[in-house]
Amino acid sequence: MKRLKVLQAWEQNGDSLSTGGEQLLTGLNSNSEVRSTTVAKIEHLKNWSISTYKCTKQMISEKLGKSSRTVDTELESQIDLLRDVQRKYLNILRLSRALSSHFQHVVSTQQGLGEAFADLAQKSPELQSEFLCNAETQRSLSRHGEILMAALDFFVSSVNTLVNKTMEDTLLTVKRYEAARIEYDAYRSDLEILLQSTSSGQSNALAEAQRAHDEHKVEFEKLRADVSVKLRFLNENRVKVMHKQLLLFHNAVSAYFTGNQTALEATLKQFNIKMKTGNIAPSSWLEQ
Repeated sequence: MKRLKVLQAWEQNGDSLSTGGEQLLTGLNSNSEVRSTTVAKIEHLKNWSISTYKCTKQMISEKLGKSSRTVDTELESQIDLLRDVQRKYLNILRLSRALSSHFQHVVSTQQGLGEAFADLAQKSPELQSEFLCNAETQRSLSRHGEILMAALDFFVSSVNTLVNKTMEDTLLTVKRYEAARIEYDAYRSDLEILLQSTSSGQSNALAEAQRAHDEHKVEFEKLRADVSVKLRFLNENRVKVMHKQLLLFHNAVSAYFTGNQTALEATLKQFNIKMKTGNIAPSSWLEQ
């Protein structure tokens, strides 16, 4: 019995030691992971600080004329053209939104005026036909106006997507390219200074500078190629989208102001623009 109790005690102590050992190892592994994460973060912060310092120094040197910059004349002219086009398209977007907003007020006013005429027609027997005629006219105009509003809203939405999404996406790549260009020039300048130095014992520093230069050159050239491709596709897409939208705008506005209801409705069908059925009033007897 005594031996049995001793063995049971050893087993319990062994289990406790095993559990404690596992917890200790888990704690050590956890601490190791925390230390590794902390070291990685510190190293990342260090590299970011060095890179930021070098880029700031490069930008100041360029402005003072003390350092050269890598220039791609053709690409930079295309980027300047894109920014100019975006500014002009933003102006078109602003004006077309204003037109849509003002015209929406006109349509709402016509609807209210039509209802007022119809109400007075019921209360003024001596002018009933005149009030009814004007009520039908205003209802007809507001109905045509709602169709034009659908075309204008489609135009505004498409131009907004082109300017604030498609163009902006390309310009974000351009910003990354410009940042990479400054970073590349900063490391290129450092390498050139080391190459011009005749002091001994700089082989390690020179090798590190060469490695950093090559890494940033690869990133810079990759982004330059990305910008070139995006600019080409953007221009093709812009021409395609605006060809469709300008045709829509012209046909819808011309049909509305010439009173061509058939052409106005045909324009919406041509460009697959759907209206809310609840907003369309039945044709008036004047149209029929």
